[in-house]
Amino acid sequence: MEELTNLFHGFAVALMPFNILVMVIGIVLGVIIGVLPGLGGANGVAILLPLTFSMPPTSAIIMLSCIYWGALFGGAITSILFNIPGEPWSVATTFDGYPMAQQGKAGEALTAAFTSSFVGALFAIIMITLVAPLVARFALEFGPPEKFAVYFLAFCSFIGLSKEPAFKTVAAMMLGFALAAVGLDSMTGQLRLTFGFTEMLNGFDFLIAVIGLFGIGEILLTMEDGLSFRGSKAKINLRVVLQTWKELPRYWMTSLRSSMIGCWMGITPAGATPASFMSYGIAKRVSKNGKNFGHGEIEGVIAPETAAHAAGTAALLPMLSLGVPGSPTAAVLLGGLLIWGLQPGPMLFVEQKEFVWGLIASMYLGNIVGLLIVLTCVPLFAAILRIPFSIVAPLILVLCAIGAYSVHNSTFDVMLMMVFGVIGYLLKKCNYPLAPLVLAIVLGDKAEEAFRQSLLASQGALGVFFSNGLVATIMTLGLIALFWSPINAGYARLRSAATGRPRPAGPDYE
Repeated sequence: MEELTNLFHGFAVALMPFNILVMVIGIVLGVIIGVLPGLGGANGVAILLPLTFSMPPTSAIIMLSCIYWGALFGGAITSILFNIPGEPWSVATTFDGYPMAQQGKAGEALTAAFTSSFVGALFAIIMITLVAPLVARFALEFGPPEKFAVYFLAFCSFIGLSKEPAFKTVAAMMLGFALAAVGLDSMTGQLRLTFGFTEMLNGFDFLIAVIGLFGIGEILLTMEDGLSFRGSKAKINLRVVLQTWKELPRYWMTSLRSSMIGCWMGITPAGATPASFMSYGIAKRVSKNGKNFGHGEIEGVIAPETAAHAAGTAALLPMLSLGVPGSPTAAVLLGGLLIWGLQPGPMLFVEQKEFVWGLIASMYLGNIVGLLIVLTCVPLFAAILRIPFSIVAPLILVLCAIGAYSVHNSTFDVMLMMVFGVIGYLLKKCNYPLAPLVLAIVLGDKAEEAFRQSLLASQGALGVFFSNGLVATIMTLGLIALFWSPINAGYARLRSAATGRPRPAGPDYE
């Protein structure tokens, strides 16, 4: 009851006219940031942080957090319309969102993405409001073994639960691990695979790789196919939005499962990107329409977008309650709090109740405002498909180059982007999946660091990954996911032997 009273006081703070104004401005700026490849929510918040120094702390953090919500919403736009993820967590959205746009269903895909994002964020906000103290204590138990176990679960889920050929999935993932190893070893300080280039001391930046693999690679493929958008006749109106909303309740189980996965990944250090990949992989495996995933299935848009928003929102919980940021953007917000003289942690809920609950209330309002703004602008986004590709392609190339250059202000990154573009083109031509490669680049160095820290603490004993109930449970789930196909096939054989009926034919039983 006390938390409910505090929340109502928070709404009174968030509904002040000035706070509503900065909320709308933050959402619009965030959507623009999310659309621009390479900029990202963390970079956008960091760039705009000085604008808030003259504001009251509550108004400032509301604006910055709304930039975050807007970036979460905006990342789906270029993913669906151009197959270029505006944000890292939007990569999985391209798998079915872009095929839907090519089929003339851009409106349905965008509406499903925005609405699913709203649902995932709302689920996480309610979770933050109700169970913040319990979840904070749980997250405090995560050390290097638990972090590695989470990454291990993400990798195994993608190998075992995907219907892509296992060999190609593992091969793409191994290439990603090799690329993630480039640069300065964080444990020993030694150089690895830099080949004398000082620009590679920090390794390959994920955003540069993604822009090249998806953006440049897709442009090359489209040029080969004839310089045209197959979804150029898409028309978006209120009827399309309402029809999509009418269809979405059919996938309530996917939304619920994805929200839970996203909250788990957001509270733990894994983040929104593996949450979107894992949610997509599980949805593809358990859905009755799983064989249609990758060819324009709306459920393939709902799952990653719901999980990504739930994870992105839930990442603020450990930042507020423990002072431990759960994502890069949360780390930037943490820096803002410290600048304003606010120390995140358990005492923040006691000493700065108005600030904390005002921020939580703004999460509810910002999520609603964000949904309304992006849905209102859906016709504008869909109209981009009507522009001839011969005009759009150079603009996309320039946008990609600017995005790659802005990461480190380096022309070397632009050249790397082109190299990754050729790699993405070749992999697509050979039917190798890009998602495992991207996942390994994102999480490879973090997984390696957590693995080596765990072995150092245990003096090389692998038993550290089964040393307590939490890490053992996560590792066991990872092993089950990795060997899911043979486990499922074995179960089918036992069931057919017990019933005396022949096993059904299909790829899952071979």
